Amino acid sequence: MTESQSILSIPLGHYLETAIHAADQARAVTQKWFRADLKVASKQDKTPVTIADRQTEQAIKDIVLQRYPDHSFFGEETGQQLNNDQWQWVIDPIDGTKCFATGMPTFGTLICLLHKQAPVIGIIDHPILDERWIGIQGCQTTHNGKVCCTRSTDSLDNATVYTTSMDMFDGVSGKQARALTKNCQFRVFGGDCYSYGLLASGYNDMVCEADLKPYDYFALIVVVTGAGGIITDWQGNQLTLESNGEVLASANESLHQQAIAKLNEF
Repeated sequence: MTESQSILSIPLGHYLETAIHAADQARAVTQKWFRADLKVASKQDKTPVTIADRQTEQAIKDIVLQRYPDHSFFGEETGQQLNNDQWQWVIDPIDGTKCFATGMPTFGTLICLLHKQAPVIGIIDHPILDERWIGIQGCQTTHNGKVCCTRSTDSLDNATVYTTSMDMFDGVSGKQARALTKNCQFRVFGGDCYSYGLLASGYNDMVCEADLKPYDYFALIVVVTGAGGIITDWQGNQLTLESNGEVLASANESLHQQAIAKLNEF
């Protein structure tokens, strides 16, 4: 059986094959531009963007809509194209543009397919590090083709918590985040979507972030849960298109509930 036949034999296989092909093509674009002489512009929301972000998203969009012209598409750079309320692709071409633009290899590409607004396929791809996590609804998450799982840490004082930057928190959410992280063994800054891949592979215990958009978190949901973890908003609610951007991912349910309690002490 060929690799393509193997992929097509699993649930959602034809969609997964498209997602993997899109991730491969996205790699070609980001690898070409990585550590090149890039101009970094600011969008209206003050977040950075480069030609690599736009070209990577367009490459993914072309592949997806050529194969499924009736599907909807929601990308960070091109916005929403609503064609179908059943199937929607949600894309972040370069999660971690600041890292990408400054030569840090931990940026990633996020590809997710929603069915009736629920994520069923999620890919976290790191082109320079040659690491890829794939999550599929009802299946175990894989890292570079091998099944991975989260850690069994069961108390905050033994937990490692990641957050990309304290800049993502405002006054209130900053106090909440500090209330959580000061009760953990230690916290690590940076990582963007790489932190969630590491969580799925059992290298850290928790990721706590805010100010995220749907294209920042949807792909992560399938990857984290398929590895045995849990990911919600800070109140423990399911993440949706309407969530407020606060995201908590934990290695297991026990740790998650302890973290939610700390976040909501105020």
